[in-house]
Amino acid sequence: MLVKAELDKMGLAYHSIELGEVVLQQTITAQQKTDLTKTLHTSGLEIMDDKNTMLIEKIKNLIVEMVHYADELPDTKYSVFLSEKLHKDYHYLSELFSKNKGITIEHFIILHKIERAKELIMYDEFNLSEIAFKLHYSSVSHLSHQFKKITGLTPSFFKSIQKKTRINLEDL
Repeated sequence: MLVKAELDKMGLAYHSIELGEVVLQQTITAQQKTDLTKTLHTSGLEIMDDKNTMLIEKIKNLIVEMVHYADELPDTKYSVFLSEKLHKDYHYLSELFSKNKGITIEHFIILHKIERAKELIMYDEFNLSEIAFKLHYSSVSHLSHQFKKITGLTPSFFKSIQKKTRINLEDL
C-alpha cells in the first residue's frame, strides 16, 4: 500500500498495482521518476524499468512463491510452469536468468527447495520422507544428497543441531 499512497500523493494515475509491478496510465517526467525513486528507496523499494530486470524478478518471485508459499508444488515441470506463467519460451528465460544472475534457474530452484527443507526440518512437523514428497524429490536419498551438497550437512545432522540450539520459552 506504500506504493499506492506515494503514487496518489504525487498525483500519478495508474491502471493496476500488483506485487512487484505498477502499470501507470501515462508516461512520467524525469523529475517525477526521480522523486518517486527517492521516496521508494527510503522504504527499501526500487524502480525497475528495464524489461529484462523485471522479467528476472518475476522468475525469482514465482520460484520463491512456488517453493515457500504454495501448499503444493506444481505437478508440471518447473520449466513448463515458468513458461506458462510468464508466456515466454523457457530457453529464453533460462539464458536470460543465467546471464544476469550467474546461476541457472534450476540451481536457484534447488537452493530454495533446500531452504524450504531446512524450514520444514526446523518446524519438526514432517519426517524426511514427507518433506521429500512435499518438495517433489524422487526419494529421501535424493533430498539428502542435494541437502548435503548445498549445506555441507546431512538433514539428520542439521536437525540434531537445530534441536540443541532451540530454547524452550517455557524454560526461561
